[in-house]
Amino acid sequence: MNKTSSRESKQFSRRAFVLGLCSTALYGGLISRMGWLQIVNGKQYQTLSDNNRIHVNLVTPVRGYILDRNGHMLAYNEQNFRVQIVPEQTKDIAGSLENLSRIIDLRQEDKADVIKRAGKQAKFIPIKIKDNLTWEDVSAIELSLPELAGISIDVGQKRLYPYAENFAHMVGYVGSVNEKEMTDDPVLRLPGFQIGKTGIERTYEDSLRGRAGTRSIEVNSSGRMVRELGEEKGVMGNQVSLTIDRELQERTMEILSQHHSAAAIVMNVHTGAIYTLASFPSFDPNLFATRLPSAIWKQWNEDPGKPLTNKAVSGQYPPGSTFKMITALAALEAGIVNDSKAFYCPGHFNVGKERFHCWKRQGHGYMNVYTALEESCDVYFYNLAEQLGIDRIAAMSRRFGFGHAFDIALPLEAEGLVPDRQWKRGQFETGWQLGETINATIGQGYMLATPLQLAVMTARLCNGGYAVNPWIVAQDGPDILSKKGKQWPKMKVKSEYLQMVTRGMELVMTGKDGTARGAAIKTEGWEMAGKTGTAQVRRITMAERRAGLLSQEEMIWKHRHHALFVGYAPISNPTYAVSVIVEHGGSGSGAAAPVARDVLIATQEIDPANKAVKTTPIKPKLVD
Repeated sequence: MNKTSSRESKQFSRRAFVLGLCSTALYGGLISRMGWLQIVNGKQYQTLSDNNRIHVNLVTPVRGYILDRNGHMLAYNEQNFRVQIVPEQTKDIAGSLENLSRIIDLRQEDKADVIKRAGKQAKFIPIKIKDNLTWEDVSAIELSLPELAGISIDVGQKRLYPYAENFAHMVGYVGSVNEKEMTDDPVLRLPGFQIGKTGIERTYEDSLRGRAGTRSIEVNSSGRMVRELGEEKGVMGNQVSLTIDRELQERTMEILSQHHSAAAIVMNVHTGAIYTLASFPSFDPNLFATRLPSAIWKQWNEDPGKPLTNKAVSGQYPPGSTFKMITALAALEAGIVNDSKAFYCPGHFNVGKERFHCWKRQGHGYMNVYTALEESCDVYFYNLAEQLGIDRIAAMSRRFGFGHAFDIALPLEAEGLVPDRQWKRGQFETGWQLGETINATIGQGYMLATPLQLAVMTARLCNGGYAVNPWIVAQDGPDILSKKGKQWPKMKVKSEYLQMVTRGMELVMTGKDGTARGAAIKTEGWEMAGKTGTAQVRRITMAERRAGLLSQEEMIWKHRHHALFVGYAPISNPTYAVSVIVEHGGSGSGAAAPVARDVLIATQEIDPANKAVKTTPIKPKLVD
């Protein structure tokens, strides 16, 4: 071996050694890194891998029931078959929808909505196409699934309202979540998820909603489902029980249906529990479970009877003569009148150049507090105006529930209006006038009240002077079987004054000249006391009076007076208070009093005050 060969051999050996050393270092590093990843950080990366491999989806919770006081379901859930599409499972969404439309009725706007949503969300998330499918629809779709790429049948829940119009304003309805209603709660983004929009459904949304379950599925790298790994059951929403009596509510709505637009409330004068809260006309809340036809929505909005408005708590009306008990109490407390002081009624009352008329044009003659209430003499109360003043009238009316909302768990409860000097100065920047006090003494002018407030006033008048408040959700109210009136504070109104005005209310029904004697209850032990009211919806001009007034029947409907009535029964043991408004009904004695009579008869037949609330759900036998 020459020197050149020896030198080359040594260089090769050194290179091989270096190369081997580098290779050993490299492989050693790789092995060390793999050990570090697998042994030291193995659990961390296993978790990350599982998160990429396992998807946890929310399962829509079952909504809680709404029950009446006897356990009858007013809102519950039933199985809902719906058809959906997964965009990634079809190359032609429009084509799949077109094929589906040959099997079931599918509107063009439904198809356009699906395509729009498909462009905004992940391709593997199902999109609801249509729900509330019949079994025939489901069968037809299942048979045609090979030709319906990406389309499948899903089973969910739908909300049902078996008594429909009779409870719509009170129970409310559910509907799809809009952008303004979105919160951080992920359940709100579930396909087809619905929340309470009105009534008890809205007020108790958080309680009724329940807690969503979870469903774990294994997916591949593209996000497609491989298999289901398990499911954790959700928690059904809480049950809400009402004080309302289903049978009484249905009978009340039937009675109100004799008129174009009316409302009525019955409440326990001692506990405040509401047994019926009815507003007619109404609407079918089941129609909101699907896409409401625009023609029906337009019809509801154009109906002068306002079927979408809960007149019992949202309607605000001049209380008319049903307010006269408040004026009488204010005058008695101020010492302006007593049980014998009388005023003469010639049929009118003059203030300067202005004349205020009594409803009885020939006049009533001499009237005291009893006969003034019995015959509803306006002039008697006009005489009190100057000495009494608006502020004392306003103060007494607030003590009896006017001018504020009671928060009975129903949205849009109105406060009404109790005017006084301060209110007018702030509203119009002018002083109060005597003529305005005269109007206020008979519940006209600026004064406004809801039927609920009128029912509360009546209850406080006849229950011995306890400041009872109304309530409608059983679990939120006081004990129904507790001692009468003991849970409410006593109002500072002398018993003798209350006895005077309630005696006047008795004479309205039983006196020979009582304005509502024709609507009296004849059944012994069930007799009622009450007060009629007629509220003008527009001012009658002197020219109209000189020309001769048209009768209420001759006027167009929207120009007729509102008819009102408040009352309680039985006289011997007051238990139930009622208030009635018949919009544009004419006179309180002719329109509202007969309604109140029939409602109080039904109430005493059913007698809900002597029945405890039941919380065991009773499913309706027949559902329309």
